[in-house]
Amino acid sequence: MGIDPGIATMGYGIIEKDERGHCKAMDYGVIVTPKEEGLPVRLAMLEEKLQAILQKYRPDEVAMEELFFSKNITTGIAVAHARGVALLTCVKDCGRLYEYTPMQIKQALTGYGRAEKRQIQMVVTSLLKLKEIPKPDDAADALAIALCHAQASRFGELFAVGNMTRAKGQNAAPASAYQELMQAGARSSKRGKSGQGFSSATSATALQNATGLAGVTGVGRASCVTKINKTTGAGTSSKPSPSKKGDKK
Repeated sequence: MGIDPGIATMGYGIIEKDERGHCKAMDYGVIVTPKEEGLPVRLAMLEEKLQAILQKYRPDEVAMEELFFSKNITTGIAVAHARGVALLTCVKDCGRLYEYTPMQIKQALTGYGRAEKRQIQMVVTSLLKLKEIPKPDDAADALAIALCHAQASRFGELFAVGNMTRAKGQNAAPASAYQELMQAGARSSKRGKSGQGFSSATSATALQNATGLAGVTGVGRASCVTKINKTTGAGTSSKPSPSKKGDKK
C-alpha cells in the first residue's frame, strides 16, 4: 500500500506483486476531509477512513512519502499532523512501514530523480497496465509510492520508518508486537501500578525495540564529539580532553 500524506486530500494505492515481479492495481483513491472542520476532527476522519481501507485489504507492507516543505510552513505542519495519524494507524494494523523521498520515488520509476509529475503518471499507468492516468493526482502519487517500494522491497530494511541511520536490521516488526505492548500497558494501568504504564521509560524502550522505531527517544543526548576523517570519511568519537595546567583559558 502506498500513501501520499495530506490533510485535505490523502491519496492511497493498493497494488499486488506476483512472483515474477509484475504489479497490478487492486484499488486507489483519496480520503477527503472538509476544510470547514477543525484540525482534530479532520485528523479523526483520516484515521477512521484509513483504518477501514487497511482492514479491507490487509496490506503486507505500507510505504509513505517523506515530508518536505520549505515555503508554506503553516500548511506543512498540518500535513505533518496528517502524516503522523497515518503512521499511527498503519503501525497498529500493519506494522511494516517504509518511507521514500520524492527524489527516490522518481529515480525508481523513471531513472531520473527530477522527473516531471506527468512523466511519473505515465510510467504508473504503463507499469500497472491501466487504461488511463489515475485521478486525482494524489491517488496517482500513492500508486507511484507503492510501485517504488515494490521495486526496492529487497532493500526494504534500509527504508524502514524510524531507521534514522538507514542501517540494516532496523526493520519494523509486525503490529502484534505493538498491540501486545499496548495491552500490557492497559493491564498495568487497570491494576493501578504506577510507573508500569505505556508512558514509562521501560515501556518506551520496549516499544522502540519491538517496532524498530529507532531514534524515537534519547535523540541529541550524545556526550561525545564525532570527528570525520577527511581521507577515509569514517567517523570517530572522542570525549573532550581535560584541560592541562598552564593552558590558556
